[in-house]
Amino acid sequence: MTRIVPFELVDAVLVECGTVQQRLRKLPARVIVYLLLAAALFEDCGYREVWRKLTGALVGLPLVKVTATALRHARCRLGIRPMRALFDVLRGPVCAIRTTGARWKGLLVVAIDGTHLDVADDEAVRAKLGKGSNQHTAASGYPQVMLVALVACGTRADIDAVFGPRKPGESVLGRRLTRSLTSGMIVLLDRGFSSNPFLTTVAAAGADFLARLSSGRKPPVLAIYADGSFLSRIGDIEVRVIICEITIATSAGRRTGAYRLATTLLDHRTHPAFDLVRLYHERWEVESAYFEIKKSMLGRRVLRSRTWPGIAQEIYALLTAYQVIRIAIADAAQASGADPDRC
Repeated sequence: MTRIVPFELVDAVLVECGTVQQRLRKLPARVIVYLLLAAALFEDCGYREVWRKLTGALVGLPLVKVTATALRHARCRLGIRPMRALFDVLRGPVCAIRTTGARWKGLLVVAIDGTHLDVADDEAVRAKLGKGSNQHTAASGYPQVMLVALVACGTRADIDAVFGPRKPGESVLGRRLTRSLTSGMIVLLDRGFSSNPFLTTVAAAGADFLARLSSGRKPPVLAIYADGSFLSRIGDIEVRVIICEITIATSAGRRTGAYRLATTLLDHRTHPAFDLVRLYHERWEVESAYFEIKKSMLGRRVLRSRTWPGIAQEIYALLTAYQVIRIAIADAAQASGADPDRC
């Protein structure tokens, strides 16, 4: 952790955010940053137990005694900005030019998708986020934060992430990620992100996309190419549409479905339809990233915090700790010549 997130980096972030303590405290701001990062790695513990894990090897040294209240006050003093700034420093594709599987025909392969994180069912949090509902009840389950991430498929690293209430929806929230889209990227998108406004926003950022269209879309056929794809238009964007059949095999059996993929890569000679269909399978890497965060790290637990500032601080710490792990994996893979997404 301190190799990838050294003390000097944390101190620089604290200075930039103006959150360096004004007087020497038992719990300086730098210590609380590492406490939050460690808490993301020990999600089954409360903050006092995380503190004991952090200091457990310091036998014989005169350590301060801290209470749960002191840790809570220290986290409140730190606020959200330093954890968000630290994530901003570390986020990125973490791949070199030769990283296996990171690029396709010279394009950096990325994906955008959304997921939900459960948070404590506290009255103030519920008022901000609301609760889910179903046909049996008006409100059910824990309140949830919607997290939408831009992930590098070759390394499963976070290039960017945003989060907020479930409404107005993942595609609206995800438009904020276009700040991190550039030319030289191919963005893989599921049906939830195939609306005209979202695709227009991605194209305006200079990135290419490969998106699955919903079954209700009826794009016009303007020209048919030799590989079976056809030229069409979505809003003001010229696209190629590919109709394909994809079979998914899992432990629950095999399932086959018809997919319609739209892309801004219009040349069927340099980007054949079959190659694009194979590329679309890489979209699943963003789902694997969410599995790592929600299952491997969180263990499907509810986030600890019971206030919105605390929740935001905890999510940025979780994303930062995840990114640190992916950086370490990418470094190890690069040294051995392995494919990072197999680690």
